[in-house]
Amino acid sequence: MAFEEHFTREGHQWTPRAGLQSGIPSIGVIKPSANRPSNKVHEVLVIGAGYTGLTALRDLTVAGHDVMLVEGRDRIGGRTWSSNIDGYAYEMGGTWVHWNQPFVWRELARYGMSKDLEISPVTGRGLDRATFVRPGGTIHMSREEEFAVLNTAVRKFVNVDGKHGRGLIPFPHNPHFNAEVVHYDSMSFADRFAQIEDGMTPLELQLLKTFLSVTSGGTMENSGFFEFLRWWSLNNYDLQELAELCLTFKLRDGQSALARRIFDDAVATGNLTYRFDAPVASVTDAGSHVEVKTRGGETFKAKRVITTVPLNVLNNIVWSPPLLPGKSEASAKGHVNHCTKVHAEVANPALRSFTGYQWEGPLSWTFGDGTTPAGNTHLVAFGPSYPGIQLKPASDSAQGALAAYKAFAPSEFTDIRRLVFHDWNEDEFAMGTWEFLAPKMSTTYLDVLRKRQGNVLFASADWAMGWRGFIDGGIEDGANAAMELALEFRAAKDAEKKIGQRDLNGGKRISHKL
Repeated sequence: MAFEEHFTREGHQWTPRAGLQSGIPSIGVIKPSANRPSNKVHEVLVIGAGYTGLTALRDLTVAGHDVMLVEGRDRIGGRTWSSNIDGYAYEMGGTWVHWNQPFVWRELARYGMSKDLEISPVTGRGLDRATFVRPGGTIHMSREEEFAVLNTAVRKFVNVDGKHGRGLIPFPHNPHFNAEVVHYDSMSFADRFAQIEDGMTPLELQLLKTFLSVTSGGTMENSGFFEFLRWWSLNNYDLQELAELCLTFKLRDGQSALARRIFDDAVATGNLTYRFDAPVASVTDAGSHVEVKTRGGETFKAKRVITTVPLNVLNNIVWSPPLLPGKSEASAKGHVNHCTKVHAEVANPALRSFTGYQWEGPLSWTFGDGTTPAGNTHLVAFGPSYPGIQLKPASDSAQGALAAYKAFAPSEFTDIRRLVFHDWNEDEFAMGTWEFLAPKMSTTYLDVLRKRQGNVLFASADWAMGWRGFIDGGIEDGANAAMELALEFRAAKDAEKKIGQRDLNGGKRISHKL
C-alpha cells in the first residue's frame, strides 16, 4: 500500500555534501492539516495522534461515534514515527515489535502486516563481534562472550527473590500485585548496585551500567530499579527474550506505515474530523461538554475528551478544573528518560554484525540494524543523559554525533554517509523519549495518572498497565479508553430507550414476563 509522503518540520539529516538539514520526509505527515470545519459538539475529542490516540479514535469511529482529533504536530505517530529516505525506513522513535506484545500484534494482524517484519541484528558475517570502549583499553568480544557477560550481570541485578524476579512480579501486567514491590520501587539503580557490586567483575559492572544507561535514559541515581524489574518480567525474566521482544523484529516499511493504516481506517468511516498543527492550550470541563482551546485561538467542543498528552508535558496545558494533585506532581517530576537516538548510514558492509559499547560516552551503544538500498550498513545508536556528555546533535551541526560514532571503532567508521535523528529532549510535545520512572513514582502515581476526571479521560503509554513505555502499552491504553466511552454511550442510549418506552406506555413500565 503506497502512502503520499511529505516533509515534516521535525527531524534532522546530515550528509557530507549538504551538512545538517532540518525537516525530513514521512508518510505520517497529513496534508491538508484539516479535513472539514468543526462547528458542533462532538461525541469525543481526542488530543494527540500517537498510537494511544490513533487506537482510541479508530475504535470509536469504527463503532459509529463522532470523533474530533486535535494534534499539535504536522503528522501522526507521536513519539513513534519513521522517515523513508532513499528507500530506507529510519525509525525516529519506537521501532521493534513482537507477537508476545498482544495489542500491537493484533493491529499488525488486523492490517495484514504480520508478515512485514525484518530482523535487526545479524551474526555470522562481517565483523561479527562486540567492542567495548572503556577505561584501561578497548576490548573485543565474540557475540557469545558479550551475551554471557551481560546475562550474568543482569541476573545478579534482578535476583531479589532467589527466583530472578518471578516471585516479586508473578503477573507482569499487574505489577503492583505483590505488596513487596513498594520497597523495590523506592530503590534506584545505584541503590541496587550498592547491594551487589562487590559480587560483580569490573567488566560485568561496566557493561551492565552502560546497557542500563540507555535502557532507562536516566542516570544510575534517578532511574527506578522497580521499572527495570517490571521490564524484566514482561520479557519472561530472560535476557534472550528481552533481546528478541524489544530489539529484534521491526516493520520493513517503518512504524508510520502501521500508524497510517490505523488513521486511514478511521478517516474512511466518515466519522472523524481532524485538525493538525493545532497545539492545545487549555481544556475546560464545563459539565455538559468539554471545551478544548488551541494556541491559535480555535475552540473545539465535545461531550467527552480523551487526552493522550505525555507525562513530561501534561502540565503544559491549562486544565479546568485543575489536574488532580498527583497528576500535576507526577508531571512536574516527569519520567527520567532523556536519551539520544542517532541513525548512521556507513559505507562498510562488515558493520552489519557489529555491536559497540562506550563507557560513559556520548553514544553508549550501537549495533547494525539493516542494509540500505545503496548497500551500506544502517546502524542505530543510543546515548545517555549524563550531565556534561549528553549529545545535542542539532546544535553542533552533528559533529558530536559523528565523533561519537567513530569512537566505537575508528578504523571501521571512516565513511559515514548519513546521520538521521530527532531531538526528543527539545521536542515541546514530548520533552523526553520512552517512559522510565524514577524511584517511588510507580507505586505513588500510577493509579492517579490513570484516573479519570469528570468528562476527561487520561490515556498514555506512560501509564499503561502492561508494556508501559512501549508501542504496545500505548495501544492498550487507547483501546481501554475507547471501550470505556463506548460502553458509557451505549448505557446512556439504552437508558433513553427505556424512558421513551415508558412515555409511550403512559408512564407505566412495560412487562417483559413470558
